[in-house]
Amino acid sequence: MKILVVDDEPLARDELSYLLKQNRLTDSVYQADSIGTAVDKLLQEKIDVIFIDISLNDENGFQLANELKKLIQPPLIVFATAFDSYAVKAFDVDAVDYVLKPFEQSRVNQALEKVQAIFKLQAKKDNSLTVNSHFGSEKTKIISITSDDKTKIIKQHDLIMATIKDGALTLITNGQSYSTRQSLGWLLSRLNKNDFLQVHRSIIVNINSISELEPWFNHTYQLKLTNGMKVPVSRSFIKSVKKRLMM
Repeated sequence: MKILVVDDEPLARDELSYLLKQNRLTDSVYQADSIGTAVDKLLQEKIDVIFIDISLNDENGFQLANELKKLIQPPLIVFATAFDSYAVKAFDVDAVDYVLKPFEQSRVNQALEKVQAIFKLQAKKDNSLTVNSHFGSEKTKIISITSDDKTKIIKQHDLIMATIKDGALTLITNGQSYSTRQSLGWLLSRLNKNDFLQVHRSIIVNINSISELEPWFNHTYQLKLTNGMKVPVSRSFIKSVKKRLMM
């Protein structure tokens, strides 16, 4: 796994990085000394897990943890700190573990084993939720979700758009909508990338459902869909949207 260590103390970063590299589960370890450098590294590399100190000069690790939650596929979080009084708060931001300084190899190994267990569980869950059917020589992907204690089967070509708000993922088809607690990243990894396009950090649309791209306000744009809905295109996605629409 690829790991990012975020700590403003060079010696602490080096010590933890060394211990992480001794574990068989570690592929590579990167370092950052602030939230800014951590975000830069996250944009450059696909990080699987991030070890965050709570005290980062004038910043704190919880700020970074909250920013990570905005990502489509956020890395898992382990807090690595000298403060033992923030453990409850750490788990409120879905931290996998809370490792105290001074670091010990056995404790670092234990944290990595927890991370690995979550990855295995996610992989098993993902495999059970995706169903592939074959019609002739053509493969049709189906999305399977749990909604209202029932399993809903949605064909990808019927999906118009999907959006996430307050932790609830909503899938919209013609005349129907379904909600689940899965993430947008979970859905995006299952969709045919030739047919779907992310237009906002919280919105995915079916390209075949787009009828117009029109100017909105303050130099932004919105999409008009075939079902009459209009969705915003954020500035960070407008270039890729125009490229996919061959504009």
